[in-house]
Amino acid sequence: MVSTMAAGDTRAYVGAADLTMMPSVVDIAGVNSISARIMGNAAGAIAGMVNVQVPKSARRKVIAATMFGVTTPCVTRARELLEERGYEILVFHATGTGGQSMEALAADGFLDGVLDVTTTELADELVGGVLSAGPGRLEAAGRAGVPQVVSLGALDMVNFGPRGTVPERFAQRRLYVHNPSVTLMRTTSAECAELGRTIGGKLSRARGPTVLFVPLRGLSMIDVDGQPFRDADADRALLDGLRETLARSVEVHELDMDVNDERFAAAMAQRLDELVRETT
Repeated sequence: MVSTMAAGDTRAYVGAADLTMMPSVVDIAGVNSISARIMGNAAGAIAGMVNVQVPKSARRKVIAATMFGVTTPCVTRARELLEERGYEILVFHATGTGGQSMEALAADGFLDGVLDVTTTELADELVGGVLSAGPGRLEAAGRAGVPQVVSLGALDMVNFGPRGTVPERFAQRRLYVHNPSVTLMRTTSAECAELGRTIGGKLSRARGPTVLFVPLRGLSMIDVDGQPFRDADADRALLDGLRETLARSVEVHELDMDVNDERFAAAMAQRLDELVRETT
């Protein structure tokens, strides 16, 4: 797509699709020496995409996993273990579009299983952060009956841009400047309780095998003892909210370790492998 909007925020146009946008430089108002060159380049790009030969690879079962910087050790270890078992792992960065992309692939039948370690986008949707994946997050795999192993990774935080972009109403909240471009805000006990109820409701409606793993000692790298977002009360509120709405059909494992413990990653990977093998 050649568009004057390609140089701005294109999320509303691209969404989770593989759409490629090229800035038009000048307005699309007739053909001139600049627009002719741009449209010629675009036509050449289309021709190249049509003619390219993508090497075929052996079909492996495909697992989608969600990751954030603060849950990377968990997902990395789980990915390694699942790859050793012969799976192809698609890792999605939980930045809104990542969650949307994973949901779309699950809905379209491309996935054999989901390792949804990092459900943080739900916190942004609830509180008003910048990385929401929309209200439908954590639903597609359940509707499609895809085996899913889910955890609570990074639900201790809501995401904003630079410190100056955090809405004034949150000025007194616990904030953590991750880097000059990213500011994190700790979720409160009330928000965590609501997130628990939301997640419990979504998982309870799943049509396929669904397992929830709860890390009792921390939801992220910075929600462990000695780190700035450690809040045991808020984490307990999350668990209480889950218990209010989780159906008995959802298998639950509460483990006395944090989300990035290698044993936690191994347990999730092992259970997902079992579910996929049982359903195929």
